[in-house]
Amino acid sequence: MENWLIKNKKADFKKIMEECGVSEVLARCLVNRGIEDINQINSFLHTSLDKLHNPFLLKDMEKACDILQEKIEEGKRIRIIGDYDVDGVMSTYILYSSLMILGADVDYEIPDRINDGYGINIRMVEEAHEQGIDTILTCDNGIVAMNEIKKAKEYGMTVIVTDHHSLHEEDDGTIVLPEADAIINPNQADCSYPFTGLCGAAITYKLAIAMIGRHGPYDMTEYEMELLSYVAIATVCDVMDLVDENRIIVKHGLDILKNTRNIGLQALMDVCQIDKEKLSVFHLGFIIGPCLNASGRLDTAKKGLGLLLSDTKGQALELAIELKSLNEARKDMTADYTEQAISMIEEKKMLRDKVLVVYLPDCHESIAGIIAGRIREKYSRPTIILTDSLECAKGSGRSIENYNMIEELLKHRELMVKLGGHPMAAGLSIMPDNIELLRSALNENAPLTEEMLRPKVTIDILLPLGYITESLVEELKLLEPFGKGNEKPLFVDRDLTIKSLLVIGKNSSGIKLRVRNSYGREMDALYFGDVDGFFSYISDKYGEEETKRLKTGRGTNVKLTVTYYPNINEYMGYRNVQIMIQNYR
Repeated sequence: MENWLIKNKKADFKKIMEECGVSEVLARCLVNRGIEDINQINSFLHTSLDKLHNPFLLKDMEKACDILQEKIEEGKRIRIIGDYDVDGVMSTYILYSSLMILGADVDYEIPDRINDGYGINIRMVEEAHEQGIDTILTCDNGIVAMNEIKKAKEYGMTVIVTDHHSLHEEDDGTIVLPEADAIINPNQADCSYPFTGLCGAAITYKLAIAMIGRHGPYDMTEYEMELLSYVAIATVCDVMDLVDENRIIVKHGLDILKNTRNIGLQALMDVCQIDKEKLSVFHLGFIIGPCLNASGRLDTAKKGLGLLLSDTKGQALELAIELKSLNEARKDMTADYTEQAISMIEEKKMLRDKVLVVYLPDCHESIAGIIAGRIREKYSRPTIILTDSLECAKGSGRSIENYNMIEELLKHRELMVKLGGHPMAAGLSIMPDNIELLRSALNENAPLTEEMLRPKVTIDILLPLGYITESLVEELKLLEPFGKGNEKPLFVDRDLTIKSLLVIGKNSSGIKLRVRNSYGREMDALYFGDVDGFFSYISDKYGEEETKRLKTGRGTNVKLTVTYYPNINEYMGYRNVQIMIQNYR
């Protein structure tokens, strides 16, 4: 049973409404997000590109620009080393295209997810040395690559690190940095940059505009704006908090992406049948991003980068079709192995465990994290999915709010070959014989109560259907873009009578209802989730006969209390307000 909590933050709502020209509903949503100062509210509601911070506030930015300018003028060979996820690909593209504009002798390398693992490695350093590379420029990686960067320096190469990941901390709390010539990472203690939540692509964007800005005369505006669209994709796909600069980047990046000049992204949006005028965070995170990611998961991330660098529409279309196909294969594989994991959990009665450790030997290791996330969502338990790799088992874990996964795994470090991560996610390598030992160890004294395992649903306002109007739905768009750190508001109405019900969608994936609240207001409602689970709930609460009556369109006594978000349905020129049900009971 979910734990529903209604936020009840206090503030001078009348003052906010009068001075900011917003409704009480919007005022309460803002306060619930910790935004209640009038200036802060106006800044949040009316984002502006001039609020982006100066790139030269980043430590070593001036130094990195000086080094790169010198290397370009001397014709030295520069190699960008990125990473295989969307943030890494976008970071590589931004640096490569910008340095090409500046006349640099530059190429790039992206590691293979399975054979190389994350970021720069010794093989890449040795290849760069053998091929006469003078300067290595990392993006979205490098901040913990001590040995690799030390080797590059021994070879006499110049190294610039751009990264956004956490710094390496020794057991005694000492922070250790690689021996690079310049390090651009806002997480450094002596960095004066006012916002540390940027993704890797945002860091490279800052370097790119700093470099191009000092190489005038060059009309920076149009190119700089175009770069924002790539940073927006990376910010959403790397699940960064949509606050401060990130919110500005994504809000404006979406508008720019609608009219992108990049023929690769144009082709991908066309192949995926995205209506560019309705482009949203959803499309970045669940369509464009996964297609780009699929190349790094099942093939090579260089195909995703190749799409962005396409010279012709024909080449772009061919790559877009291939990426979409790879993503469809990835989705099918994910669905199959998620079902296998669920079956294993149910058959082995693993739900007695508070921490789920599931071993799927044949699963492709690149989708273990996705499956772990889905199992975590289904059972509201920290989940680790393990699969066979070349020399041992590899896996990914996804956690819940009350469980510091990396801290708990570190308690049993001796059982693992390799371990990394943070409180909400982890990656590990382990010998198969130790998997059961790890499962037992994690569950023996797991710091989790039954209450902690109850999913928490945080609701903004008790808002009866009668308050929902087209103007309110339009006003709520001022809070967009929604995502991590700026979640979509959630409202609740109680005791809704179901007037009618229809199962809809591909593979019966949704339900359309006509509901009426206790004040007599009727409205359409849609639910896309576990349809079988919905009917099981109705059956358990009201009985089989009522469920049958509901399914066949006859009158019933069924009532639901639901959480929802409102939107406007447009069809054949007709508009009506409806609610999208998120939770029910």
